[in-house]
Amino acid sequence: MAPVIQIRDLSFAYPDGQPALEDVCLDVQPGEKVALVGPNGAGKSTLLLHLNGILPAQRGSVQVAGMALMAENLPRVRSLVGLVFQNPDDQLFSPTVFDDVAFGPIYQGLPEEEVRSRVQEALAAVGMEGYAGRASHHLSVGEKKRIALATVLSMRPEVLALDEPSAGLDPRARRGLIGLLASLPQTMLVATHDLALARDLLSRTVVMNAGRIVASGPTEALLDDPEALEQYGLV
Repeated sequence: MAPVIQIRDLSFAYPDGQPALEDVCLDVQPGEKVALVGPNGAGKSTLLLHLNGILPAQRGSVQVAGMALMAENLPRVRSLVGLVFQNPDDQLFSPTVFDDVAFGPIYQGLPEEEVRSRVQEALAAVGMEGYAGRASHHLSVGEKKRIALATVLSMRPEVLALDEPSAGLDPRARRGLIGLLASLPQTMLVATHDLALARDLLSRTVVMNAGRIVASGPTEALLDDPEALEQYGLV
C-alpha cells in the first residue's frame, strides 16, 4: 500500500539560519496514527507545517496521496491534510462558530447547501451540535479545541496533523478529546509532549531531536523502555 504521507530528505532552516529540520525521511500509511515526540525545539511543529505547504521544503520533498507539494497542488493538498494548531485562537477568527467551520468548505467552492451540511456534520463529529451561533472567542479552551478540529473536519480530510492537542486542557476535557480523536477514522500525525495520550491513541511513535528523526517504533515498546526515554529526553 502506498503511503499517504511520504517525506524524503526534508531540511529546513528559519531566517536566522538555525536548522529546524535535517534530512527527515518518514512514511505514514493510510489509517496509521503516529505520535511525534521529542524535546522543545526538536522540529515537531515545523514538520507538521510542511504537510500542507504552510512552510515550503528548502531541500527534499513532501508528497501527500502521491502529490508533490507544489503551488499547483496546494488547494487539493490542503483539503486532504487538516492541520490543527496548538493554540485554537490561531484557527478561530470569525464572528461565529458556524462561520469558522464553514470557512474551509467555502474556500473549496462548495454550494451553500453543501457548506451547511458540512458544518452540521463536523460539529456533530466533535460533539458540539448547537454551538453554530455561538461566538468562538467566548468558549472554553476545551470547546475551542473541538471547534478548531471541526474547522478541518468540515473539509473531509484524509489526514489530521495535530500540534499538542491536549495542551492546556483540564483532565476531563483531555479525556474527552482523546475519546473524540480515537473515534475518528483519519490518518493522524500528532506532535505531543503528552506521552500518556500517545500510549492511549497512537500506535507508532516517532522521536525527533535537533531536527532529525532519531527513533521510530511501536508506541508501547518505546514508552516501556526507560533507557530510551532518558536517552531521547522524554522524561
